[in-house]
Amino acid sequence: MRKILSLLKGIPLWMSILTPILIIGEVIMEVTIPRIMKDIVDIGIANQDIAYVTLHGGKMMLMALCSLAFGALAGWTASVASIGFGTRIRKALFDRVQDFSFSNVDRFSTSSLITRMTTDINNTQQSWMMLIRSLVRSPIMFVSASMMAFSLNKTLSLIFLIAVPILVAVLVFVVVKAHPRFKVMLEHFDALNGKIQENLIGIRVVKAFVREKHENNGFSKTAAELRDAQVRAERLVIFNMPVLQLMIYACILAILWLGGRMVVFGTMGAGALISFISYVNQILMSLMMISMACTMLVISKASITRIAEVLNDTPHIPDDAEGNPDVKDGSIIFENVCFSYNGDEENCTLNHINLTINSGETVGILGGTGSGKSTLVHLIPRLYEVTSGSLKVGGIDVRDYPQETLRNAVSMVLQKNVLFSGTIKENLLWGNPDADDDTVIAACKAAQADGFIASFPNGYDTQLGQGGVNLSGGQKQRLCIARALLKKPAIIILDDSTSAVDTATDSKIREAFQRELANTTTLIIAQRISSICDADKIVVMDNGRIDAVGTHEELLASNAIYREVYESQQKGVA
Repeated sequence: MRKILSLLKGIPLWMSILTPILIIGEVIMEVTIPRIMKDIVDIGIANQDIAYVTLHGGKMMLMALCSLAFGALAGWTASVASIGFGTRIRKALFDRVQDFSFSNVDRFSTSSLITRMTTDINNTQQSWMMLIRSLVRSPIMFVSASMMAFSLNKTLSLIFLIAVPILVAVLVFVVVKAHPRFKVMLEHFDALNGKIQENLIGIRVVKAFVREKHENNGFSKTAAELRDAQVRAERLVIFNMPVLQLMIYACILAILWLGGRMVVFGTMGAGALISFISYVNQILMSLMMISMACTMLVISKASITRIAEVLNDTPHIPDDAEGNPDVKDGSIIFENVCFSYNGDEENCTLNHINLTINSGETVGILGGTGSGKSTLVHLIPRLYEVTSGSLKVGGIDVRDYPQETLRNAVSMVLQKNVLFSGTIKENLLWGNPDADDDTVIAACKAAQADGFIASFPNGYDTQLGQGGVNLSGGQKQRLCIARALLKKPAIIILDDSTSAVDTATDSKIREAFQRELANTTTLIIAQRISSICDADKIVVMDNGRIDAVGTHEELLASNAIYREVYESQQKGVA
């Protein structure tokens, strides 16, 4: 909570301070009006003094206008403050996610992060507005109206003094019981967002397998679970309102009955009774507003907890390297490296990796599914932290580089090709924002992408749909390769990045790499031996360990795993 409140700086802060000041002015006007009304009835009307009625009536109108002005300004400042607060939380949350390492991101699902950045922040934003407005206005109104009512008639004041403890007890009950239910409700929001996200991303698969009915049933089930959780949470809030209204009407009836008797017997003026009823309305309505605000705070408490979980989750890979060493070359040395996703050294995904790659070498990496190929290369740009051992790039431990320096020296084409909404050129410039048109075209020619780009009516200015949905898998792979080439890195990593292109195109890409990346260390993860057979060395991985290292000919002669893969692929060719 302290970290979230620290975001109250700048304009939202002074707006948040100004709102209660305006609210106090509004309350002073409102609690004064019934007292003037009492004098108008008991003095002006009783004595048929038109001048007195006109004068005090004018005062009432003036105070009503002042109250309206204060209230309108308070509403505006509260809205600006809460929107500014929500914006700052949203930015802080997004910035924190950008700082996360892969292991941090693995902890939170995408749908959960979306809910936290939308629903949870909206709840927090609304609660802040109620906090600086309703929870300032209502207590001040309650105290002020109670004092005014007590000064008018001590006997009648006992009625609402009896009602107040009952209302407070109901409010405390709701606050205590509702919080865990709203927390469960927000978790169901996560599940619903996850279902929607999964369906929209995989809509082509859904259509291809004619699974619309199955997805509709699944969505209906998730939506029904959210509805049930929401009803269970809101049931307490719904219970709160009838109790409040019952107490308000009971108080008004009791005051009218007892007050009417006092007016009849002459112990209380009609104006005083009218004024007293106005104060009772103000008192009980302020309690109702406190109840509603507290209910909103209960909802937001669950949301704030979820937001704080993200803000307080420090990046698992700290960027605290001292100095700013440059990556002098593309050499890579693994020294007895072990890695576990959960940090458990007894259950490692990679075990005792020892490997030396010289700068400028082309290295192929081969292995079965789950053998640890992608995990191995993710350690090089420090997307994950080694659990034990040492990993050096350019002769320096990766932990001694600033992350930006290290990652700028390493280009990766990940197994999953990711493109963003925008033009083809805008996506390519992720590799180098300063690249000119000739450099972009040269990179695309090397990646064998220029041909299909030129076939589009708008060429490099062709708009891509979300995730590049209007491109084939092979086209997306080639654009991602071109984007990586534009970075001109010391190390380039291709994680099965030519699996969707034909062998002829794959061969042309490898030829371009030999020409364009002569001094760049190239790591190629591939399933096809033809993609790596010309590499300077090939690493065969099996079950998180290096099974063998050698050239194509050496491995054919000495390694059973490599020979088995080669023979199976040769049979496929035959």
